[in-house]
Amino acid sequence: MRASAVFFAALALLSGCALPLPDKPVRPAAYDLGPPAATPAATARGAPLAFDRVEAPAAIDTSALIYRLLYADGAQQPRPYAQARWSMSPPQLLGQRLREALAATRPVLEPGTGLATLELRADLEEFDQVFSAPATSEGVLRLRVTVFAPLAKANRLLGQRSFEQRRPAPTADAAGGAQALREATDALVREVVDWVGALPVPQS
Repeated sequence: MRASAVFFAALALLSGCALPLPDKPVRPAAYDLGPPAATPAATARGAPLAFDRVEAPAAIDTSALIYRLLYADGAQQPRPYAQARWSMSPPQLLGQRLREALAATRPVLEPGTGLATLELRADLEEFDQVFSAPATSEGVLRLRVTVFAPLAKANRLLGQRSFEQRRPAPTADAAGGAQALREATDALVREVVDWVGALPVPQS
């Protein structure tokens, strides 16, 4: 009898205790490249250029914000931040930025229209934050660009070049990496636009 009383008393005590609710899941912080860098107004319009999108391997074509530990494993192991991501995949972010910059100097069209004198193809090879030490990192961006003359015979190749930009991260975290990659992107896009503008335009 006494054992039963103790049991029911303990049960009543437990039922009166409110169990702690689980914490709400924390959404990863989303980063983008910010507003485009200010560019001077174009004084002349370049030849029409066809550009679709930036291509990238599956490891880069994701919203994950990737970092590598050069001092730990030789940067061979990509690691995604758990609580940070890109608002779009890096190829989409870079493609948008590149299209905007090119459109400031010339008409930018979709491939296959038959109206473009030039056609640009871009392959993103690296877009991540690389740590050389626990508190030291930089944003690293590598892009290979190929330009064709689609209206010329045999789809004439006008030029191909690999671009690379590195910018130090102000902080050793995802926010610092995103800022470094934004600055590297703006510098690389300026390089690409200048290079395309200097290519010889085939006569129709």
